[in-house]
This record gives sequence, C-alpha cells and structure tokens, in this order.
Amino acid sequence: MHDDPFFHRLGRTAALLCALMAAVALAVSGMGAALGVLGGGVLVGVSFLALASGTGALGADRARLVRAATIRLVGRYALLGFLAYVMIARLRLHPLGLLAGASSVVAAAAVEAARLLKKNRP
Repeated sequence: MHDDPFFHRLGRTAALLCALMAAVALAVSGMGAALGVLGGGVLVGVSFLALASGTGALGADRARLVRAATIRLVGRYALLGFLAYVMIARLRLHPLGLLAGASSVVAAAAVEAARLLKKNRP
C-alpha cells in the first residue's frame, strides 16, 4: 500500500464508517443486515488494497511490469467477483447491507473532502 498518509487516513475512515453502519444496521434491522454491511466492507477493503498495490507499478516505464501489474489487478477483481457471488448467493447476506458496506470508501472520501475544504478555508 502507498506510504501516503492520505491513503492511510482514507482507509481508517472507511473502516470506522463501515463499523458505524454495521452498528446502525444491527440496531435497525438485525444481525443479517449488519453482517451484510461487514461483508460489503470486506469487499471494498479488498478492492481498496488491490488498487493501492496495483497503481504503483502502472507508472513504471517497462511494459513488462505494467503487464504483470495489469494481470495481478485483473486477478484480484476476479477474486472480488467470486467473493461477491459467495456472499450473495451462498451466504445469503443482505444485499442492501452489502451495498452500504461497499459504499464506506465513498463515504470516507466525502469525509476527507470535507476535511480538506475545512482546512483550506480562509
């Protein structure tokens, strides 16, 4: 993963928001929805790590390194697709919970954008 503190802060904020959404889902809809939110959080966490580790090699000058990074990235997304299938079809996790958990990175990006706007405000 990148050594950039922004990526670390974004990941921590996303994990915190996912846990908060899971707690709300548990209180409102029960354990099934909360597990769905956590499952969606796992999916987006794997995706986040795949993107963070795959983007470093994309700036390389050598075509071979770029091909290898692309193959790894495609493999990781194939794994994500398989995990999503297992969570929806086999584990029967709540689909709206999965969607809420998967949106935790988007919510974290909104929080980080608000922080940056507040920090840069005159």
